[in-house]
Amino acid sequence: MCSFLFCRSNILNGVVSYLISYFCFLLVMTEMGIYLSSPKTEKFSEDGENGKLRYGLSSMQGWRATMEDAHAALPDLDTSTSFFGVYDGHGGKVVAKFCAKFLHQQVLKHEAYIAGDIGSSLQKSFFSNPALEQCFPLEYLFFCGYLLHSLLTWFLCRMDEMMRGQRGWRELAVLGDKINKFSGMIEGLIWSPRAGENSEQHNDWAFEEGPHSDFSGPTSGCTACVAVIRDKHIVVANAGDSRCVISRKGQAYNLSRDHKPDLEAEKERILKAGGFIHAGRVNGSLNLSRAIGDMEFKQNKFLPAEKQIVTANPDINTVELCEDDDFIVLACDGVWDCLSSQQLVDFIHEQLKSEAKLSTVCERVLDRCLAPSTAGGEGCDNMTMILVQFKKSVEPSSSSADADEQTSKAEVAAVNPPETVVPTRLVGAE
Repeated sequence: MCSFLFCRSNILNGVVSYLISYFCFLLVMTEMGIYLSSPKTEKFSEDGENGKLRYGLSSMQGWRATMEDAHAALPDLDTSTSFFGVYDGHGGKVVAKFCAKFLHQQVLKHEAYIAGDIGSSLQKSFFSNPALEQCFPLEYLFFCGYLLHSLLTWFLCRMDEMMRGQRGWRELAVLGDKINKFSGMIEGLIWSPRAGENSEQHNDWAFEEGPHSDFSGPTSGCTACVAVIRDKHIVVANAGDSRCVISRKGQAYNLSRDHKPDLEAEKERILKAGGFIHAGRVNGSLNLSRAIGDMEFKQNKFLPAEKQIVTANPDINTVELCEDDDFIVLACDGVWDCLSSQQLVDFIHEQLKSEAKLSTVCERVLDRCLAPSTAGGEGCDNMTMILVQFKKSVEPSSSSADADEQTSKAEVAAVNPPETVVPTRLVGAE
């Protein structure tokens, strides 16, 4: 009997030791970012163009065990608008994939694009100031960039709202792993409205009854760096530490600001909302201060969305394009951790001397950033990059060209000067 108890005790001790070792292994792997023994260097690449621009993009998993980046590239969102976005996921891939699928679709599915009446549709959805509407035609406000500013802010913040509740849970489940995808499909079949039954509300993300109606949203999240090019303006919306950079006569200008917890404005918001910063991380875990998703940091019911510990409220930067503009780059921090804005711009210019295919240039950037091992940390992340090159228009008259050049240079320098200079306040930033 004693030998039996001794044997059983040894077995239990062995099981406990194994479980402790296993969980310690998981903890270490989590801290390491779950690196592979060798990097996955296969790339997804794409090229496209329209009459005003051409683009190339590439993404690579690298040393990470999973690919959590996503992107969207639509050179013809409508006849005068192009849309490009980079979404860098953390804690999982689903929020990044959700944004890549739905953010630009929210623009396309809006009444403005369906009915062809931009003014009245935007009035209904985005303007709540009747005095402003009476002073200026809505079409004028839209085309001068003011309303596009509001649109991007609204759409990025709307992602959080869309991911809550029954339908949000189901969409995230379908975008997730195989088990969640299967359960999500089953839930979708059970709880989706019948054909013709309240379909309009369903398409507009109305509330749905179901077992996950009280779902508060995902604990994973993603950055969002979006560039919308409309006529002669580029509007950049950014939440997180992905970045958009423009090359103007070879000089790099940051069109977005990396949102890190140690920035004074970010730190102030985090502390006021009840959070803390430890080792450069929000509540000791998240190394960026703005993101879509990450609902655990957005639970203060007494504060609006833009004042939560972590917020999806983007900085908005609007710049008028000119003949000196070469290209813009959107990339996740897997690239920016390895190259500064000017270093990347210089590298691209050098590659364009011998390579016309933009996706190939992007691939070379990713290869340039990939670390030989995981020892150093940098160059071990997922990497995604979009390169958008402007096609030069017909040269304007010399006098107007000189005036436009001086105005445009002054505007960019005032908005966000070269990275060697301390940036001033971004347009639309808090």
